[in-house]
Amino acid sequence: MIGAASRRLIAGVLGAGLALLGAAPAAQAATPNDTSVSVGRLVLEPTDRGYAGSLPVTVTYRGAQAAHLDLAVTEPVLGAFVDLTPSDACVHGAERPVRTIYCVVPGGALQPGERRQFAVKFRVLTTPRSDAMNATGGRVSVETGDANPGNDVRSFTTLFRSTTGSLRNPRPYVWDTETDASLTVGSATLARESDGSWFGRLPVTVRSAGDAPHDTYFLEAVLPAGVSIAGVEPDGMCGGNVCEVSGGRFMEGEQRQAWLLLRAPAEIAPGDLGTGSVRLYALFGWGDGPADVDPADNTVSFGVTASELT
Repeated sequence: MIGAASRRLIAGVLGAGLALLGAAPAAQAATPNDTSVSVGRLVLEPTDRGYAGSLPVTVTYRGAQAAHLDLAVTEPVLGAFVDLTPSDACVHGAERPVRTIYCVVPGGALQPGERRQFAVKFRVLTTPRSDAMNATGGRVSVETGDANPGNDVRSFTTLFRSTTGSLRNPRPYVWDTETDASLTVGSATLARESDGSWFGRLPVTVRSAGDAPHDTYFLEAVLPAGVSIAGVEPDGMCGGNVCEVSGGRFMEGEQRQAWLLLRAPAEIAPGDLGTGSVRLYALFGWGDGPADVDPADNTVSFGVTASELT
């Protein structure tokens, strides 16, 4: 479960996205409109970082007056949505078993008779395979208070191109439902600063072996008395003794190095300050991230020393 500190940490980020979306003018539904949406085929190409591709979307608006249109995109693969091109405000809906992303049709209000094209970008952070794959369940809908709502919803096919370039005989893509992450931690030696306080870095290595959907990983530290978290490198969000591992989602098999920045007040005496621990966990969407297949390697203890000789 994520703690209160983690929830406070992400609340501002998620709230900002909601504020942006809420600021968009509402679709004008007083008079029934005539709107249609069409989509192409989503082909995810193998890259050096999983699979990536864009779904072409065309919206035709025949309303009587200009209107902002509401867009909903249901992911074919959980966690695969990236953004729109051109970009516009989006927020995430419920995460499981699939997730719907709520946006506005990019480009501002559509004029009567306008036909607008844009793209929805997806990325799946799994190791590219030598066989083609497919995924079902992708859908795009536009809400306008339409006189012909059947025109406003379209499903789309998702294909993963093989590393040999083939789309033939695809097999279903099945992603992990649990993370398979692990953590290694060094030790921390704090040195005197010019103001008499103590400062040091705790090296942390995070590895994610699977392709379970997640947004980011967090490090939650339990520290000896008098020692506190001052930040994390590379720079990421921190709240209390919880810091994110910067860089966003992990590719399957990816490993990253981070350093937790530790401080202690000047009155702390040099020597062994005690033992702390770091716990690694994933966050996805609005709630707790998926469970890990082996929680035992997600928490590691470490020693903290204050030394005048460093």
